Amino acid sequence: MENSFCFVVDVGVGITIENWLTEQGYKVIPVRIINREMEDGEIISLAVNEDAIIITMDKDFGELVHKENMQHKGILLLRLEDAVSEEKLAVIQNIFPTHLENISKSFAVFQNGRLRIRS
Repeated sequence: MENSFCFVVDVGVGITIENWLTEQGYKVIPVRIINREMEDGEIISLAVNEDAIIITMDKDFGELVHKENMQHKGILLLRLEDAVSEEKLAVIQNIFPTHLENISKSFAVFQNGRLRIRS
């Protein structure tokens, strides 16, 4: 099963989410395999080149997008400090069925049980 979305998964997100996305048929580009030290700007450039949505736990992406106006194909920021892999995965599994299309081309933040999407 091939899904049309592609994801660049940042280092802090975890292999559990990478594996689940792959199992769902999504193309997954794990930053941890390419370069664990990759700068955020480089991650955004990679995602733009691959037409991919970034999944991250790094708040710095918000500054790059909103203050420096970096173009992107969609960013999902998970504000889940101290969450274990299963908790992160449950959030992704809950968000994707109804919000994935809206996250594409937008900046989305999941925090305190809520998803905020800014175009």
